Amino acid sequence: MDGMLSNKGATPVPGTKTPLPKPQGHHCFACGTANPIGLHLDFYKMDNFICSDITLGKQYEGWENMAHGGIVSTLLDEVMSWTLIYFKKAFFLTRKMQTKYVRPILIGQPLKVKGRILKEDGKIVTARGEVLSAQGSLLARSEAEFVMVSEEKLSSVPEGLKKDMKDLFEKMEQV
Repeated sequence: MDGMLSNKGATPVPGTKTPLPKPQGHHCFACGTANPIGLHLDFYKMDNFICSDITLGKQYEGWENMAHGGIVSTLLDEVMSWTLIYFKKAFFLTRKMQTKYVRPILIGQPLKVKGRILKEDGKIVTARGEVLSAQGSLLARSEAEFVMVSEEKLSSVPEGLKKDMKDLFEKMEQV
């Protein structure tokens, strides 16, 4: 290597955003690239969290100038799901989720959504998600249980999507 040191395995500088790959062409409302009305979330790893930055438009409004609670729940479920995709690299399903709306989430304001794993107990993984303002104020939080499942248990999921997810798990190993 001509006297150069490799960065592989080096600890990233705290606060560094490392973009995560995602499958292309799927219709997931939250992260799909082929859904014309979706959120089109992109994710990155920062420290021990998986995060996404978004500014919600009027099409995601509930009360005037406030984000719809269902959209907020979607953001939280999705960031926790991508947390499992990155850290567990396995198939899973959301088992239950409890959300607390702390402050109104205003339309047109930059948001950070972040997730982390809290605990693991066999096939059950508990994660926490948060929606934060640009200033770092907590706006909503959620805790959810996810159950890890084998690929065979996902009989209704098309084989092509399962393959795309397995490819994604492999790509995550490189991040």
